[in-house]
Amino acid sequence: MKKVTIDEFDLLFQIALDLSSSLQSQDRYQRLVDAVRQALPADAVTLLRLQGEALHPLATHGLVPDALGRQFVVADHPRLAEVCRQPQPTRFPINSPLPDPFEGLVEGAPNLSDHIHACLGIPLRVQNQLVGTLTLDSLTSNAFDGISTSFLSALGALAGAALHTSEIMEALERSARNNGLVAQDLVHGILERRGGGLLGRSDRLQALREEISVFAQSDYPVLVTGETGTGKELVVRTLHAESWRSKKPLVYVNCAALPESVVESELFGHIKGAFTGASNERRGKFQVADGGCLFLDEIGELPLSIQPKLLRVLQTGEIQRVGSDRHLHVDVRVFSATNRELVREVQAGAFRADLLHRLDVCRIHTPRLTDMKDDIPLLAGSFCDQARRQLGLGPVRLHSDSPQALMAYAWPGNVRELENVISRAVLKAAKSSAKGEPVWIRPRHLGQDFVKTKSKADSEDRYSHQQLAAPDMKAIDGRPLSEQLVEFKRQVILAALKRNHGVWSQAAKELGLHRSNLHNLAARLGLK
Repeated sequence: MKKVTIDEFDLLFQIALDLSSSLQSQDRYQRLVDAVRQALPADAVTLLRLQGEALHPLATHGLVPDALGRQFVVADHPRLAEVCRQPQPTRFPINSPLPDPFEGLVEGAPNLSDHIHACLGIPLRVQNQLVGTLTLDSLTSNAFDGISTSFLSALGALAGAALHTSEIMEALERSARNNGLVAQDLVHGILERRGGGLLGRSDRLQALREEISVFAQSDYPVLVTGETGTGKELVVRTLHAESWRSKKPLVYVNCAALPESVVESELFGHIKGAFTGASNERRGKFQVADGGCLFLDEIGELPLSIQPKLLRVLQTGEIQRVGSDRHLHVDVRVFSATNRELVREVQAGAFRADLLHRLDVCRIHTPRLTDMKDDIPLLAGSFCDQARRQLGLGPVRLHSDSPQALMAYAWPGNVRELENVISRAVLKAAKSSAKGEPVWIRPRHLGQDFVKTKSKADSEDRYSHQQLAAPDMKAIDGRPLSEQLVEFKRQVILAALKRNHGVWSQAAKELGLHRSNLHNLAARLGLK
């Protein structure tokens, strides 16, 4: 058996030291990955945490920046599934037929399938419970041959402990702000919330997270301001999730979408016969949210006639239903959001100053996307992943020119515009990729605003092999995105049926669906 080398011993020693240090969680993760990369001959190292059925990257070395915004559903990636299944580290043969989960994500090797490369995965377990994985890839085929299994097992044990320690540290930090809560419950809460939180690592986003964490612990109203598309609703949902009311409902009201004639009934409810058409008693949103939180989106659009009644609820906690002379008490925390300058609205007489003071006890301003440019590749990677799942495509990757093109754009529509741009780009790029093949997003797919000069890499089609029947994108361009998605799914199913001579079971197998699921999907899309 090969002895542990000096470099390998130093690696284990460094990880052990970090376990007892007071590092921030993200620093601990990145130090672990960097130490592994320095001691072992790997071109790419990835530390992933298991959350539900998916592995989420915590820190990487050698992967493109957008990799951190993705998630890897274990069932969709046979290599990761094998790593999770085995009790010991798994070395994959260089001729393994299993697709590499990081295809298109390794810097300097956009197509791993074109390279004979070494790959190994280490399951991270704490008390026999899988908590994550550590993966290593090298473009040198025999890079890991000399590393002993016993050393890799020791590395996995220490890396798993580091992951677990970081969870406990986060729980204890939160416990200091939430006296009386149990650390084990806090760990569970942290894991539950990480599925769809605020993505990004920029200083602005870290400051935003800290502000949310502080305000969430109180019961004060919070006013969230910021431009359209900056994620104000996500901030509110995070505030609710981190508050002591998280087990109670968060009720949403879009003030801009309610006609003035029904706003009062919608918010406060009405009794039977209160007005023409009121054939039944109805509870308002404040009653529905009793014990929880109410989110008043676009609060600047609330009619002046209703503002005194909202002010009364905030002052006394009492509501009066339309048509009733009784007052009902409710216990509701109010969040509100707007892209308007409410101080100017007050000066113009369109908003009450006393109501603004009640709503604006705590204020959070969501930064523009251009203020967090370093987070754009990460966000783009997450949106690529979402589009891949929605459309049932193979891996969706950003071409090396695309992140820079995205970061150079002004983004007047902020994060929402970025999501729409990526969704459209995936649709456009998918037409030139066969089923299961990587879909590469190039600047020309993003739109004319992202194309400066036509580079050689952008003009060449890397996948020139015979394509399967592809949807006719000309037939769906120009429609709203939701309609394009529906039409794209229809065309994909019809193309699969055509290739399989109308046999639904064979088409379902080709598309990776159960036959009954394909029938149900076809029915929803109007194909049956």
